Amino acid sequence: MIHFSILGEPAQDNAALVTVNTSQSIHRLLFDCGEAVLNRVSYSEVQAIDHVFFSHLHMDHISGFDSYFRANFNRTSKENHIWGPPDTARILQHRFQGFWWNHAADLEALWVVHDVHEDHIQSTRFLAREAFSVAHDAGIRPHNGTLLDHEAYTVQAIPLSHHGVSLGYRVQEKPKTNINMPRLTEMGLKSGAWIQHLKNKNFQESTLTIDGTEHSTEELRAALLTEKEQGSLAYITDLLIDEQALQSLAPFLNGVQTLICESQFHPDDLALAIKNHHTTPELAATLARDAGVKELVLFHVSQRYRADLWLDMLEKARAVFPATRFADHWNLD
Repeated sequence: MIHFSILGEPAQDNAALVTVNTSQSIHRLLFDCGEAVLNRVSYSEVQAIDHVFFSHLHMDHISGFDSYFRANFNRTSKENHIWGPPDTARILQHRFQGFWWNHAADLEALWVVHDVHEDHIQSTRFLAREAFSVAHDAGIRPHNGTLLDHEAYTVQAIPLSHHGVSLGYRVQEKPKTNINMPRLTEMGLKSGAWIQHLKNKNFQESTLTIDGTEHSTEELRAALLTEKEQGSLAYITDLLIDEQALQSLAPFLNGVQTLICESQFHPDDLALAIKNHHTTPELAATLARDAGVKELVLFHVSQRYRADLWLDMLEKARAVFPATRFADHWNLD
């Protein structure tokens, strides 16, 4: 299952920590890392984050990275991956080298930074033992929209406009294959090791032997296998929502359970929002409604507004898309 936490307080830097729990393992994905967003995340959980995804590299989305890096700079228990728009590797190398690495020769960690372009992904390796001084070319691969294709989930990215590229992300659990147990009973079959063969798409034998009797694999699959749609979440922030964005985001967000979307400006300041390539609660709600998402979570609200206006912003969004809320811990509703 997919769970998430909005990090940070109202009118301050925000981020999202997403966990994908497969019941066998837990995968942690951090989206952006602004100032102090990790303050309420335990040190052990920060050390357990698998991937960091930056929407873009403005200060309010990256200024808390040092806290993450301090916890993991020499992590070898798992791989260290960072994803972001073009120029992420160059900017991150400056962050890596912003310290005195007097014991660099004793370090062992490897960091890989992925610059996500519209049609390709450029990866760069940095070695802790070199004090992160050399940007090693780690290759280019085509970008078809999918960044990660894990056996349990995928992460996709879409380029958005924010006076430059701001990446939007979608996390999607892969459908889970289950056995229709009532139907299994109706057919008079007993559970056994054969079920794993049945669920395994790579199993190509035409028949399966169950209690000494051969059965058609194809017919068993048709009768017993069901696929359950799993959770999904999208994270988009710092973007211009114009007609072009609506057209590209609608299919990207189609069917998403939870959309986390910035709501930087009050609707009365629409012109200012458009000028700065930000959005308003009404625009975010329109996007959620048109894309058919199930829930909209607003975050990244400008500090220019008082708390009473935050509630007004929420009500204006709900007038367009009722299933809208702020982060639970903000206690604004």
